[in-house]
Amino acid sequence: MRANGPTHTRGCCFAQRARLKGFEAADSIDATPSASMLPPPLLPDIPDAAPSRPAPLRASGFGSTIFGVPGPSEPPTAAAASLFDVCHVGVVLRALLFVHGVVAIGVLFGASGAAAWLASFALASSVALPAVLMWLLVACALKRWLGALSAAWQWTAAIALGAASGAFGSLLGALLAGEALPGDIPRGAGPVATAAAGAALAGALYLWLVLRARATLPADTTARLAELQLRIRPHFLFNTLNAALALVRHDPVRAEGVLEDLAELFRVAISDNRTAVTLAEEVELAKRYLAIEQIRFGSRLTVVWELDPAAGAALVPPLLLQPLVENAVRHGVEPGDAGGTIRVRTQAKLGRAVVSIANTVPAQASVPGNGMALRNVRERLRLMHDVASQFDTRLEHDVFRVQIVLPL
Repeated sequence: MRANGPTHTRGCCFAQRARLKGFEAADSIDATPSASMLPPPLLPDIPDAAPSRPAPLRASGFGSTIFGVPGPSEPPTAAAASLFDVCHVGVVLRALLFVHGVVAIGVLFGASGAAAWLASFALASSVALPAVLMWLLVACALKRWLGALSAAWQWTAAIALGAASGAFGSLLGALLAGEALPGDIPRGAGPVATAAAGAALAGALYLWLVLRARATLPADTTARLAELQLRIRPHFLFNTLNAALALVRHDPVRAEGVLEDLAELFRVAISDNRTAVTLAEEVELAKRYLAIEQIRFGSRLTVVWELDPAAGAALVPPLLLQPLVENAVRHGVEPGDAGGTIRVRTQAKLGRAVVSIANTVPAQASVPGNGMALRNVRERLRLMHDVASQFDTRLEHDVFRVQIVLPL
């Protein structure tokens, strides 16, 4: 077979090569198609040079496309599954408020007046604060080991650690106060009493962690299902396949790249069950999506990437950025005849990763959405990072901006 054979022969070779490769992801290839050879009805405004292809994502134990047989999924790590993962600002604040609320109510029974209650509460807080912090620090440091224990032993470890923390807080408070307790403080509030109180409060705190983990499961599942519905939009699949069909006869290499990007999007949306991925992986997936949309919109779509490698280590839920860039295309580029610009920026700042996705707003208004994508992203961030993350949207003149702040 000649290398410069007719067009249909090259198409057959492309199909045969795809079957032999098993639709495995190929290396990044840049192609320079001829815009005059592409049918205008299917691919308007095809650029002269193909955009640079993003690097393939990590396979994560699955086949390279959604057509392959998936392999075994990654087992969750002990740290991710551990109920003792209390290394979050929201958990720490709630634990401190809960314990101090119980202490405030407890000392109220033995106080003769407001001044005596305030003095008793201040003294009791000097015992409760170090005890709670000790319990949280030890639980956070040993979360991998404690998470590997059985349920019964986890309860035992939580209560025993609470008792030890209560006794530690009592001894530290007595040392700081010099055993000079006011007359209205019961003399029995020593290490034994505080150890018992610490065990009870630790049991209540651990019960809250168990209930919190159970409560987030259905919410996470619901958010995941909504996110999957957002990913596989029929008209996006239709447009992408039309683009690939228009390219397959005249530029099979570039058509193969489009199908690889589409297969990777579907593989991640359907098969990837990881609870967290890095921001760098999310950026690569967003690049794949925008590379497909670049084929469809051509010069109407301008994408600007301003990426800080230091921010790529932040952990995010899977498929977090894709619905945001999809919204930017749908409402910022597609409605206007002149298209639009999408700017994606990541930055590491003061121990946090700041992600900004901005798109121009055309004069022609798009069809209003139901806001499901934005609510989905906000809810999944809350489930993963609690109050340690921020999610803001704002419209500034003719630019709509989404900003996400993540812990590093």
